[in-house]
Amino acid sequence: MFTARPRGSVMSRRQFTALFTGTAGAVLLSACGGGSDDTVGGSAGTEGSSAPQSGGSKATLSLVAFAVPKVGFDKVIPAFNATEAGSGVFFSQSYGASGDQSRKVESGLPTDIVLFSLEPDITRLVKAGLIDANWKEDEYHGVPASSVVTLVVRKGNPKNIKNWDDLLRDDITIVSPNPLSSGSAKWNLLAPYLWKSNGGTDQQAGLDLVKGLVKNLKGQPKSGREASELFTGGTGDVLISYENEAILLENDGEDVEYVTPPSTLLIENPFAIINKTKNRAAAEAFRDFLYSDEGQRLWGQAGFRPVKANIFSEFQDKYPSPEKLWKIDEQGGWDKINAELFDADNGLITKIYTEINA
Repeated sequence: MFTARPRGSVMSRRQFTALFTGTAGAVLLSACGGGSDDTVGGSAGTEGSSAPQSGGSKATLSLVAFAVPKVGFDKVIPAFNATEAGSGVFFSQSYGASGDQSRKVESGLPTDIVLFSLEPDITRLVKAGLIDANWKEDEYHGVPASSVVTLVVRKGNPKNIKNWDDLLRDDITIVSPNPLSSGSAKWNLLAPYLWKSNGGTDQQAGLDLVKGLVKNLKGQPKSGREASELFTGGTGDVLISYENEAILLENDGEDVEYVTPPSTLLIENPFAIINKTKNRAAAEAFRDFLYSDEGQRLWGQAGFRPVKANIFSEFQDKYPSPEKLWKIDEQGGWDKINAELFDADNGLITKIYTEINA
């Protein structure tokens, strides 16, 4: 179903960046190091910081995350700082492509808390001994907010794009990030694969569709945010992306709208605490705030689907249910999917991508 969303009256990314640059002297940048080009809020990189609203700093939490949820943290962190538990807690923030961010933490990037695009980027740190194996043994399985895979098109949908098959046309060029670096790219390719293969029961049909999509890809951006910037810069006819990213682009005043395919995939982005953190009390308090009614409501306002049913019900008009919503757990989990489809050497989708882009 074709769905056009109204624009919100929020500060645009360009306005925010200009404001940040103008006040950079008053902001302490993170010492996390490393970065990519696709993050807003830092000074030409991924790093940024958030000071508490009042009082002296009683703890500093280093947040390392993939690029897209920064708009959510821009709401959640100040609200947490306004609580008794969050008063005096300082945040250093690093954003970038999910896989790259996970590998940086594995290599020693100072980190207290992480939010990544997909579970394998957490699993890497579990295997490295940096996150406890029981990290998702809670009511929401370590996921504070969710989204769905959607199609961002030019205003008015001039190419009449409504479903996955439309992306195979000769007159269509697609923007989606590189699955070798980006978690969002895996979600983006898995959604049409599950639809065409009927949940993997006809694997070849799904792979054939993915091959056609990859042939129509334009550019190889490293992350979902970099893909958005490429698309809004004029490249491509359609951007495969998160629903929350599509909402952000509309709210930023970009000349786009989005279409949610009748069959799509639930995106679950995991959060975890690094087990060697020296600020565990603050990290746990922040985690608890993410799942509080206030925190969930802020995620909903930022374009993400709250995971608490009572809060999600407040946003049902904003986040309609697709006809078919595939879920990772129903497909055997990310360990199975990653091994079959996205393994760096033998993944079936990885092979398609690398062969076409060789």
